[in-house]
Amino acid sequence: MSTLARALIDLGAIAHNTTLLARAAGSAGLMAVVKANGFGHGAPQVARTAVANGAAWLGVTSLREALELREAGITAPILMWLYTPLDDLDAALLNDVDVSVNSAEALESLAAAAERTSRVAAVHLKADTGLSRAGATAAEWPHLVTVAAKLQTAGLIRVRGVWSHLAHAEDPGDPGLHRQLDVFATARAQAAEAGIEPALIHLANSAALLQIPQTHFDLVRPGVALYGVEPVPGRSFGLRPAMTLEARVILTKRVGPGTGVSYGPDHIVDRETTLALVPIGFADGVPRRVSGQARVSVHGTRCPIVGRVAMDQMVVDVGNLPVSAGDRVVLFGSGQDGEPTVADWAQWAGTNAHEILTGIGTRVERVHVGEDVRITSWRTAT
Repeated sequence: MSTLARALIDLGAIAHNTTLLARAAGSAGLMAVVKANGFGHGAPQVARTAVANGAAWLGVTSLREALELREAGITAPILMWLYTPLDDLDAALLNDVDVSVNSAEALESLAAAAERTSRVAAVHLKADTGLSRAGATAAEWPHLVTVAAKLQTAGLIRVRGVWSHLAHAEDPGDPGLHRQLDVFATARAQAAEAGIEPALIHLANSAALLQIPQTHFDLVRPGVALYGVEPVPGRSFGLRPAMTLEARVILTKRVGPGTGVSYGPDHIVDRETTLALVPIGFADGVPRRVSGQARVSVHGTRCPIVGRVAMDQMVVDVGNLPVSAGDRVVLFGSGQDGEPTVADWAQWAGTNAHEILTGIGTRVERVHVGEDVRITSWRTAT
């Protein structure tokens, strides 16, 4: 069976990035965030590589993601953080998955799961320090830690961590960042007053890990940096992009001036040129809004996508390049050979790299390769 498009995942880059981030973390441990199928890279493969290269913990969104890692034989500590208080969390306890807690109601639910399973629930209490998403607010926090202390004394839960999440860590001088640090300090002090002394305090995301040491505490949680995306605009820390997204030409045609391309048509050819049909579209994660802006690499030359991106295909104007069916088209990669990067695509789409990477669809085959494997041909890669 032929593959129309695929994402090459360089596990050597994941290894390099994990090692670099672990070194930057200093004495703090490193939680590799592998939610959303490892940001589209393949959660089990990324998790194994990260753990082998310095990660002490794994972070996921859901119980389903956590159990996928356990079913893959991964035994490293895992923290999950999104669920409803009414969810059945027995499987989390039975599979040694730590659970983030935002409310007293969630604590009671976990305590009930502990009684049913005869397992102590390992929890990380989350404080909302200013992001206004998950976590207990400053007004709710004292009650949360009081209930947690009571359930811990009863032997139903163990508070392993206290944590929060930063709204903006790209600018170390941002006043909002310092307000969050102050709120987090108060939350930790109130937890201690209630008798909560967790082994792990954690706050730092990718940007904070790399440039704000006072946020490191006991554990850091890099996400997008693990996959080689530089998290601070205008700065490079030596990360290596891990994904190369490619497809192959399935048809070419020579056309003249006045030829319309794709729906609308929104694009009219203004000269004689060659159009290449590439079988990847918005169902595969190519944002429709990049139509008329994005470029891809064909034989080392950046060529524009012309006309509207369709669900399953797009058209590339390759000019007078000698292109034929079967030739490789690189949408984005490391940039070392002049191809666009995921950061370029994020700019064209008016979004961030996270959305581009996690949006790559299931029809795109993931091919995991090692550090020393260099892809030179679509047909010879393994």
